[in-house]
Amino acid sequence: MTLDDVFAGLQGAAASVVSGTNRRVTFNGGRNAITLPPGQSAFSDPVALPLVTRASLALLDGRKLAVSFHVVESSGPMTWHAKALQTSYVSAPGAGSHGAEESDAAFPFSTTSWYFLDAVEARVPDGLRVIACFGDSITDGTGSTLNGDDRWPDILSRRLRAASGSRFAVVNAGIGGNRITGPNPYDTKTPFAGGPSALDRLDRDVLSLSGLSTIIWLEGINDLSSGASAEAVIDGIKEGVRRIRAHGTRILMGTITSALGSTAAAGTADVDARRQAVNAFIRSSDLFDGVIDFDAATRDPRTGGLRPEFQPNSSIGGPGDGLHPNRAGYLAMGNAVDVKLLAAPRK
Repeated sequence: MTLDDVFAGLQGAAASVVSGTNRRVTFNGGRNAITLPPGQSAFSDPVALPLVTRASLALLDGRKLAVSFHVVESSGPMTWHAKALQTSYVSAPGAGSHGAEESDAAFPFSTTSWYFLDAVEARVPDGLRVIACFGDSITDGTGSTLNGDDRWPDILSRRLRAASGSRFAVVNAGIGGNRITGPNPYDTKTPFAGGPSALDRLDRDVLSLSGLSTIIWLEGINDLSSGASAEAVIDGIKEGVRRIRAHGTRILMGTITSALGSTAAAGTADVDARRQAVNAFIRSSDLFDGVIDFDAATRDPRTGGLRPEFQPNSSIGGPGDGLHPNRAGYLAMGNAVDVKLLAAPRK
């Protein structure tokens, strides 16, 4: 796949870019295009964004980076983040390259998925700690507000910024439908919407992050709803923690939130019993640097399911599915993280 005319600037309204902020992104020492073999990735050359200064940081808080690019001819099968919960803008097929433009006239179509772009690295102050939130759709943000930036990692990020300025950066490494232990195999012949298992993608998606300090891991409900035993999920957690420890990274484990009574496969009493068994292990184990009790923050003690006020879907309205929290539920989850744990030394 060949990409050319890649630009980065400050998003204005819709698909527009703030005048004067768009900067060309080059590759391999100044080339305007890059060709990637199937399954490969590459970093661009560094790009300076003059709009980012110490004096402008407060005004840039909450603003979004606009990254534009042109796919030359056919891309073949596309890599994507299906549930980005952010609106991106697309030109018409065959319309040519428009990444250098600052108006939104050339981008009449929209999508709520992200394509091709996997990560943005930034030059940051010395001592900044990167926190990776690792998990499934409840970390990815299903049921939160479209373009609202109110997934629980977003809430945590804003809390840390308010308390500590630029000492922390939060990365969301959630994939909707992800599991800890499966599928096996995961390849083009056996596609799976939830991506490779947490154990398979741990190195690629998390441990490879520059400046990584701490992982907050919340996962397991998809394993349990697909029939996995509590013991299998616990064994998967132990293996993941072993590899995280070997990397020298701190690990905070989240208890699995309830889906009892939900419309999803996770809503049965049997799944909930296995979920409670996994949570009992998490709460009692000395394997972790700390435990974040997301379950206690969101569970209704009367029904054992999600609290009623956390169920209506914030993206599309309606009653919700009883599995994914809404904006209010994600606020409760983000506020359940003891930020002191993030500054504490490793066990």
